[in-house]
Amino acid sequence: MISTFASFPSLYVATLLMLVSTGLFNTYVALKLTSESVSALWIGALMSAYYVGLCTGARVGNYLILQVGHIRACATAAVVSICSILAQSLFDSLPVWIGLRLIVGIAMSIQYIVVESWLHAQTQNTHRGRVMSVYLVMSSTGTALGQLAITLYPTLDLRILIFVALCQALSLLPILLAKLKPPVMQLPTPVDLRYFSKVAPMALITAFFSGNISASFYGLAAVYAADQGFSTRQVAFYTATTVIAGLVAQWPMGWLSDRVDRAKLVRNNALIFTAIAALMWGWVSWPYWLMLLFSAGLGVIQFTLYGLASGLSNDRVQEDRRVGASAVVLIVYSVGAALGPLLSGALMRLGGTGMLYVFSSVCALLLVLCMTRFSTRRTR
Repeated sequence: MISTFASFPSLYVATLLMLVSTGLFNTYVALKLTSESVSALWIGALMSAYYVGLCTGARVGNYLILQVGHIRACATAAVVSICSILAQSLFDSLPVWIGLRLIVGIAMSIQYIVVESWLHAQTQNTHRGRVMSVYLVMSSTGTALGQLAITLYPTLDLRILIFVALCQALSLLPILLAKLKPPVMQLPTPVDLRYFSKVAPMALITAFFSGNISASFYGLAAVYAADQGFSTRQVAFYTATTVIAGLVAQWPMGWLSDRVDRAKLVRNNALIFTAIAALMWGWVSWPYWLMLLFSAGLGVIQFTLYGLASGLSNDRVQEDRRVGASAVVLIVYSVGAALGPLLSGALMRLGGTGMLYVFSSVCALLLVLCMTRFSTRRTR
């Protein structure tokens, strides 16, 4: 793992700082709006706007990278993201916040594509799982640190937004100072969803359901935890436990995915996730320590699905399709992530906060069924 990190240190550090920013903001919004008795549907809409931005930004990012290169595209996106985050401190209107989160999503999408396509372009298939696992370790670490950072502030004031913007600004420095040369884009790499759906359908399915599950968690897990009677500190540790568990699992899962069939690994993991999530539906009142244990088990699976989807897609595309593959996987993930918080938020409004995990377990079960169907087709 250390040698893999040493191969791309600037990209990994930039990812860490970007996700500290995102993790802190998501927890801040969920707790602040919950304290103001804003419905879960509005909170879900705010999270969905971010992922709609990620989806839109995938196409913008693909075009921008081809025009100005990886580094300039990343710098442009970082500036836009910082300005949008700071602008949120000037308004106290949910519709305005939704619009600004859409812009931040577009900017973050460009940054993700820069990092992921850069990594994939300089990695062989035999090492792809490990390289992506370190990338996702840094993502999970950043998210967990961001969620825990909320405990540094006794009140949910605007200083948190300043900290979020500061992390975004710092994430740009490793990219600008990177000694590693970015890939040279010589040919257009169109975002061709039809092509990738034929070449790597299981990757796109995995990305879609991963987006539904992960975005629902990021947007509404704090609401679920607060409804269980947890304190602000307990909520922070509850959400961070899930992310940290995913962090710890990234390297072993990446190592394993380089040695076994990735599609079967996705299917088996999704089946386990379904069983664990069913325990969180609200039928039984579990003690806090057991809730943390269940949450950790879910984190091991839900936060490794995206890396498996990325590996599945890049295993089957040519070198000149790397940027396009990263963009398409991110688009499909973002579509799922935009739908997830809205659907789970609506279900929580109708049936209580336990519906968050009902929704997640249904998504995981559908993933099992889809992966089984496509695996059967592939073996014929």
